[in-house]
Amino acid sequence: MTDFSATIADLTRDLVTLDSRSSISNIQVADRIEPELTGFDIERIDYPDAAGVPKRVLVAHRGGPGGLAFSGHMDTVPDTGWQDDPWSGRIDADGILHGLGSTDMKGPVAAAIIAARALPDTIPVTFLLTTDEETTKLGARAIAERSALVRTVQPKGILVVEPTQLRPVRGHRAHILFTCVAHGVQAHSSTGAGRNANWALIPFLAEMKTVFDRLLTDRTLQDDAYTPPFSDFNLVIDNHGTAINVTVPVATARIKFRYSARIDPTPIRTAVHAAAARHGITVTEAEEGRPPERPANDPFVQQCVAASGQAATTVPFGTDASILQAIAPCVVMGPGDIGVAHKPAESVHIADLAAAVPIFQALATRMAA
Repeated sequence: MTDFSATIADLTRDLVTLDSRSSISNIQVADRIEPELTGFDIERIDYPDAAGVPKRVLVAHRGGPGGLAFSGHMDTVPDTGWQDDPWSGRIDADGILHGLGSTDMKGPVAAAIIAARALPDTIPVTFLLTTDEETTKLGARAIAERSALVRTVQPKGILVVEPTQLRPVRGHRAHILFTCVAHGVQAHSSTGAGRNANWALIPFLAEMKTVFDRLLTDRTLQDDAYTPPFSDFNLVIDNHGTAINVTVPVATARIKFRYSARIDPTPIRTAVHAAAARHGITVTEAEEGRPPERPANDPFVQQCVAASGQAATTVPFGTDASILQAIAPCVVMGPGDIGVAHKPAESVHIADLAAAVPIFQALATRMAA
């Protein structure tokens, strides 16, 4: 059996050394990936994000129609908390590659590319390489809505190669992001002429704490197929840099509510909007997409179980599958540990990336049969 460790390490290191946090352009990463896909038809889809930053997604295909599509994202989370170089791509003596995005998910993307490239060109393989996965899912939306190549190829299934330690994930939660804004009047806080937006926000947040507590206790809003069974309702508060001697003109609370396919989000939506109306808070929503979930006996899930040798499961985090499921059935399965993602000192074992190659190849071969 061919050992792809060195090739995967080289490509992963090259990708990690390129800064592609979601707030900046990913085009240099896309440009680095393209030469690795020699022999593939490549479709580039460019778009500006909400801040006007240029972004690019890639769709690539080789072989006839159908077959397996591999999906991964090129962007990363911010480098919050890093004490050493986030983009070093350093490989230590134990074969561990360090850097932001090494596990989530430049390493898994590299493993999928190397695996597909080594397959016979008669086996149909597609790549759906996105960006903005860590924020808005705009890259996945661009592919789902605009890709002519995807419509022509019509893959049978999509493997999202997020780090799951190569265990097939048949379903995950999706989220609704509530952005809740209170307005005040800015002034020097000593004058009494201002109005602090936080005083309007606080009673609203007290009601949101009640919603949070309900999610922890109300069994009708919980799903035992997931760990934890209760939904995420995570709050972040922003006064937009207001100084301590200034009355706050704008106070923003962002709440991410995650829910699984069997949970109806309507009661939570209703509670948020009703509380906002009572307290004069403006609320906008951004929905990730419906939670993707396949039954345990789904044929594509069973193909992934057979290729990996592991039982299928569910996870609480989200992926591009919430959008890409409009193209074809999705399963999430890739090398690496999600437990080290989104943390300082993120790293990945090169041996784990290499171990994914025969599994990816076996699955692509099964899907072509």
